[in-house]
Amino acid sequence: MGTMDYIEIVMKIFGGLGAFLMGMTSLSDNMTRLAHGKLRNMFNNNLKSRFAGVGIGTGVTLIAQSSSFTTIMVVGLVNAGIMTLFQATAIIMGANVGTTITAWLVSLNSISVTTFVLCLTAVGVFMGMFSKKEKVKSVGSALAGLGLIFVGLTFMSDAMSFEKGSELYNAVSGLLVKISNPALLLLIGIVLTALVQSSSAITAIIITMVGQGLLIGGGGNAVFYIIIGSNIGTCVTALISSLGASTNAKRAAVIHFLFNLFGAVIFTVFLLCWKGFADTVLVAMFPQFPEFQIATFHTLFNVVCTAIFLPFVSMFVKLANLIVREKKLPPAEKKTGLVDELDEKIELLLGTPSVALGHIYQETGKLFSFSMDTLSDSVNAFLNKDVSVKESVMEHNTELAAANKKMVEYLVRLSACSLVMEEEKTISNLHYVLNDIMRVGELADNVTKYTNHYVNDNLVFSDEFLEMTKDMYEKIKNLYVLALATFLYKDFRSLSEVDRLEDEIDKQKRVIVKQHILRLNEGKCQPENSNVFINLVGNLERAADHITFIAHSIE
Repeated sequence: MGTMDYIEIVMKIFGGLGAFLMGMTSLSDNMTRLAHGKLRNMFNNNLKSRFAGVGIGTGVTLIAQSSSFTTIMVVGLVNAGIMTLFQATAIIMGANVGTTITAWLVSLNSISVTTFVLCLTAVGVFMGMFSKKEKVKSVGSALAGLGLIFVGLTFMSDAMSFEKGSELYNAVSGLLVKISNPALLLLIGIVLTALVQSSSAITAIIITMVGQGLLIGGGGNAVFYIIIGSNIGTCVTALISSLGASTNAKRAAVIHFLFNLFGAVIFTVFLLCWKGFADTVLVAMFPQFPEFQIATFHTLFNVVCTAIFLPFVSMFVKLANLIVREKKLPPAEKKTGLVDELDEKIELLLGTPSVALGHIYQETGKLFSFSMDTLSDSVNAFLNKDVSVKESVMEHNTELAAANKKMVEYLVRLSACSLVMEEEKTISNLHYVLNDIMRVGELADNVTKYTNHYVNDNLVFSDEFLEMTKDMYEKIKNLYVLALATFLYKDFRSLSEVDRLEDEIDKQKRVIVKQHILRLNEGKCQPENSNVFINLVGNLERAADHITFIAHSIE
């Protein structure tokens, strides 16, 4: 064989690897988009037991076809304070179980279904070309990704299908046989996986090589050391994602590493003690299919490790706490306020748009509550003739404006991600909701100005007016409680009640103004009161309008 032949083989291997990784990415992205609601619900559910955590981790990884995706998401959720380390540990263990499906998927390349699976590439592409429905397009892209995985495997398989007895076959076989040291094989698995950042890709290459009769380390248990090493190497992705994150997020990444490290130690010792394990057990199970032997070991490694370590979740948490110590910041460096809180909770979640959007939605609800608290402070200050609240209301509005700006930035960044139509609509609606929240805060500022006039100009309002104003605001607070629940839980059935309450407030405003004009004509009210009086109830009615708009944003 000439130099060009060797170059062609290398190019086929790299081309096949590229197609495999592209297929995995397409399959993962589109499966995640199709199941975005289910994934979000899985992570939003309160995990009552470690078994539920393992189940969720396994399920999400099976859907997303990537344990790295699940682990990075978990790190982000821990960083945001949504998930505890205990819950994260169970999910990480489940993710390791879920990732074993990839090895079985790759093993199918050894049987006759491959040709049919390859056709899925064309089927998926045509579905995307001729369908206008987003869901159908996503299904097509997922199928195309699955087909592309097997296109890549076929390329790599062809590149490694050396004729037995040939010069190249003897050279490659001789090299692989020499690499028999378990420590070196472990290191190869760790380094290659860390470089590619995909244990699935390394497993696919190993399965393809073994399927072509290339014996790593001379056969036996040797190839399994690379598989064990790849499980350690895959932790690099999570460790990188935790850089710059909170202390607990770093601990979650360390737990992922410890789980695989301890598992690697146990299974390495096991294989060293039982050198005939492969021939005695796996070859007996699949004598004609070495690919299935590796897939079985990969599954065995992750399932057994999960079964061994699951009772010791608390110990993993304690060990991570010892390794990653809490850094005590001086008071000046500690973060406070809405903006810093948003940064801490959302930044890392942007790697998983569906979960990030769900959390931004919840944070928008908190901003809504913050603006209403500000309005309540200002209305109570008016009723109590308290001018001291003006400064705190201004501070709250400054903080609210900064948080609103940050939320808009996050929504813009999310808009650039691959989202389903429902999520794009939610982002669009949230822009309007944030605007309504800002208007409520501005109305609170207006009320403080009326309080200043009330006190500084020595205005006198009747007890009847103050009681009517108080009653009107009580209805606005009831409207807010109902609107917030409607917004957060997307309760369409409550919209009619929201509208009924808003109509009552509108009518009450008209009654209050009409009665004021009558009292003014009868000389019972001071003319100088009118400006404050009418503007106050007008601003409260406008606040009710914005609250109603927020409730209707779910439509």
